[in-house]
This record gives sequence, C-alpha cells and structure tokens, in this order.
Amino acid sequence: MEAISGRKTIQEIAADHAIHPIQVSQWKKQLLDGASELFTRGKKSKDKEEGQAKEAELFQQIGKLQMELEWLKKTALHSLRVPPAETHAAK
Repeated sequence: MEAISGRKTIQEIAADHAIHPIQVSQWKKQLLDGASELFTRGKKSKDKEEGQAKEAELFQQIGKLQMELEWLKKTALHSLRVPPAETHAAK
C-alpha cells in the first residue's frame, strides 16, 4: 500500500522492510493488476451460486423430460400392439 500511495519511494520501502526493490515493484504491479478483483469477488461468487442453482434446476428438468419421453414411448408401443387374441383370429 505504501508503494501505491507514493509517500515513499520503492527504494525506501525496500530498505524499511529489508527486501529487494524489485520485490516491492512486483507486489505493486500485482496489486494494481488485481485490484478490481478485490471488489468483484463477492459478485462473482453470487453469480456462480446462481449459475449452479440454475444448472441444477435444468438437470432436474432434463431428467423429468427423459422420464416423460420413456413413458410416452412405452404407452405408444403398447397402444400400437395388437392383442394376442386378434392375431390368431386374423390367420
């Protein structure tokens, strides 16, 4: 934060904390590059939860539709079948 505020130079900050100035520069760059994520992280998490809930709802609907399709197939096949008594009489 000191590096971003500009109150001290990178060399002063590095000397105060006994680290290399390049490390301070890298941390400053990382913070500036990722600062927007600090404020949107909560929103992303909420969006992710909503997406997962919607996905679960859609999978449930797919399962229901698959069951209905199987039932319709079985009832359609059953209604198209000729009863065994009629097959013998037709011969």
